[in-house]
Amino acid sequence: MKTRFFFLVLIFLLVSCSSKNDRNQYTPEEVESWPEVDVDLIFKDLDKSVIERKAAQIDKTFQNLRKKTTFNGTALFAEKGRIVFEKSYGVRDLRTRKGEIFNHDVYQLSSVSKMFTAEAIMILKSRGLIDYDIDIRAYIPEFPYEGITTRMLMTHRSGLSRYETLADNHWPDKKKPFTNDEMIEYFVKYKPNPYFKPDNGFHYCNVNYALLASIVERVSGKTFVDFMRENIFDVLGMNDSYIYDMPKDTTVSLYLPNCIQGYYIGRRKPRQAQNEYLNGVKGDKIMFSNVEDMYRFKVAIDYGLLVPDTIQAEAFVPGSPKYSKRKDNYGFGWRISRKYPGCYYHYGWWKGYRSFFMFDKVNDRTLIVLTNTDKGPNSDVFWKLLKDNTITLAPASINIPVMELEGNLSYPYASYRYR
Repeated sequence: MKTRFFFLVLIFLLVSCSSKNDRNQYTPEEVESWPEVDVDLIFKDLDKSVIERKAAQIDKTFQNLRKKTTFNGTALFAEKGRIVFEKSYGVRDLRTRKGEIFNHDVYQLSSVSKMFTAEAIMILKSRGLIDYDIDIRAYIPEFPYEGITTRMLMTHRSGLSRYETLADNHWPDKKKPFTNDEMIEYFVKYKPNPYFKPDNGFHYCNVNYALLASIVERVSGKTFVDFMRENIFDVLGMNDSYIYDMPKDTTVSLYLPNCIQGYYIGRRKPRQAQNEYLNGVKGDKIMFSNVEDMYRFKVAIDYGLLVPDTIQAEAFVPGSPKYSKRKDNYGFGWRISRKYPGCYYHYGWWKGYRSFFMFDKVNDRTLIVLTNTDKGPNSDVFWKLLKDNTITLAPASINIPVMELEGNLSYPYASYRYR
């Protein structure tokens, strides 16, 4: 009976509409006389109450962290295409205990920068400009070690030693920035012994991703700062994200500019983290962003907005053989969880900042946490949040075509069109 009534109403509406060949035939007076309709009485958001309960549950966790660990920072939780929770906690200045933190504020991402550097390499791969498996001396001819490939850099299997030690031992003036160019020059000049032969083991080392940033510059002919802005940040509408650029001919500033400042937490009063001469090296760290921009990036890799799916998928393929002593594996800028199959993540720690980027592909959940302290809660509490199934959401679509139109964006590799 209800179905028959629905079709009768539909036919009536079609006939009524056809009687007005031109919708402009309606006068303003007629339109104003039409009754107002409360859409909320017709359509009900069935997920609203579930989202509210989920958000309250997550907020309670962070409120407890605030009390127990003085958590200071911003968190975002998304599930099945919706941002369920986004909130900031604490104060801007930990010394004075004053100032409000806003969700759009930017933090230094530390090693979470690596997944963005890997994405830049994958973009060059998609354009046929890079071969993962040839010697990197094809791009950096002066580099003094043979047999190292771009793939080995991305999966931390190059065996190269730390550039930080090299700089600490030999860089003469710590008030001057040490950059990627100087890093390569020092490897050429001092030739520090590698930890092992190329592809003969796994060793997480910042030098790998700093070299990847240099490869981006050599291959693209652009600075790493410009390449990232033009090919990732601007493309995705990550309007608050950037790579910190400290020109080599300047003196290192006392503090990092235009961001939430980092702090060291000790027994005494919190100490503001000063800028660092090693912050001149890019690719392994020193990207700045906020949780909203980072979630846009997560959507982009889910829907193939930057590179074809076949290339993006390699980021989540284990890069090393399985070792019984290793808990997790490493792909291209992402760690691959063994404890939680289908989960990928990266943590960051550097000079007064800690960051967490985690997602559960099985349940389509994402948790991004940015903090401006060197100490705080460990990752266990965040994994518990990510894997909690007490409240779950139904699937929802993300209207990327609308995002494209509103932002005047274009995604040539977007695979959502074929799904």
